[in-house]
Amino acid sequence: MKILSTERLLLRWLDSTDQDFIITLLNDRSFLDNIGDRGVRTKEDALRYIEKMQDTYRKQGFGFYLVETHAKEKLGISGMIHRPGLSDPDIGFAFLPQHHGKGFARESAEAVKKMAIKEFQLNRLVAITSPENKDSIRLLGKLGLVFEKNICLPGDTKDVALFAWEKKE
Repeated sequence: MKILSTERLLLRWLDSTDQDFIITLLNDRSFLDNIGDRGVRTKEDALRYIEKMQDTYRKQGFGFYLVETHAKEKLGISGMIHRPGLSDPDIGFAFLPQHHGKGFARESAEAVKKMAIKEFQLNRLVAITSPENKDSIRLLGKLGLVFEKNICLPGDTKDVALFAWEKKE
């Protein structure tokens, strides 16, 4: 199901046709280093991940979407979720390395942020990232999010940097 469209990109619900892509993305070294190991190694693992995200779409109204070009080339994921330990929706993105530095993460995240404000009438969004992930930190700044503090999420052992955006009255 198509959710958003930008000049270059389509954002849509993940579906079972995305299993191979999800395995590749979630096991990419930059994903593992900057986001973490989701334990997705097989098509069955990928299908469980996709089904969990589809459940998130139904329950929360949003989630992480597949980002692809209008020509259907799969690039990454972008979206937002309610994450345990955070009181506000968490905006996030992950792209395969060959698509870094081309503005895809910014273009997709800006579309997600606009949707969050317009369709979900959110007044605050947060994002978490590794304090060492300079590229994500730079992009979060371009999206208008500012550093608040370092936090440790439930069930984790490493601190992450928490960034936030609040609607100005």
